[in-house]
Amino acid sequence: MGGILVIGSYNRDTVLRLARFPAPGETLTALGMAPFHGGKGSNQAVAAARAGGRVALIAALGADHAGQAAQALWAAEGIAAQAVQTTSAPTGAATILLDAAGENQIIIIPGANAELAVPVGFTPPADIAVALAQLETPQAATAALFRALPGARRILNVAPAAPILPELLAATDMLVLNETEAGILAQREAAPAALALALAAETMRDVIVTAGAAGAFWARPDGIVIDAAAPRVAVADTTGAGDAFLGAFAAFSAEGLAPERVLRQAVSAGALACTQDGAVPSLPYRAAILALAG
Repeated sequence: MGGILVIGSYNRDTVLRLARFPAPGETLTALGMAPFHGGKGSNQAVAAARAGGRVALIAALGADHAGQAAQALWAAEGIAAQAVQTTSAPTGAATILLDAAGENQIIIIPGANAELAVPVGFTPPADIAVALAQLETPQAATAALFRALPGARRILNVAPAAPILPELLAATDMLVLNETEAGILAQREAAPAALALALAAETMRDVIVTAGAAGAFWARPDGIVIDAAAPRVAVADTTGAGDAFLGAFAAFSAEGLAPERVLRQAVSAGALACTQDGAVPSLPYRAAILALAG
């Protein structure tokens, strides 16, 4: 089993629970507030480790309490964080609005994440099988790190949705995004499978589009599509579901499993993450993922 390198963000999340989302100009009273670890890079690294992966992380933090909390989290999860950088900017933060149906709206303050760079003297581990990154950190740094890992499956989570720099796309093997992000990138509305096929043909990369309760669709440039249905679960909070999917996908991909099995187990991880509040608390462990995936 190869290793996993996650390149990405850490945010200190503040979750506000509401009966419903406010209309423009409206003031509502929150039903509760709670702090959580967050950031797509950190979440995906934790998810990959809990799914059984051997994970290293490249991220940037501030010299503050939130940064110390992040380091403590990664140590507790068995994530190698020697390449994590400390910057003069504060640790990233996010405010998450969560309604009674478990849907969310998220506002991010990048902070130190915006200063992530290739570590000085960086030498990639020789056994990295999967490299995983998102768009919450500078694309140029991700592109440089991906280029240093030509033997790995380099997966880019196109989130938040944004145009991809040509040099980053050139160094990427697979794009993963949810159906909303896929619609933005493709500049059209269509079924998830159709969006995956369109983006695969346009980018000449494998593309996975996740679609919540509808599961996920993996399209190849040659027009082949693999899909996996989502198991039914009681939804409490969808925050972190995409990160659970990505982390599990990376972990099971690094084991060299068949694509259909990897996709099914990743979808199961995403479903399990919807059953608990918060991002990191909801990220499932390997045994639970395998039990649900069957």
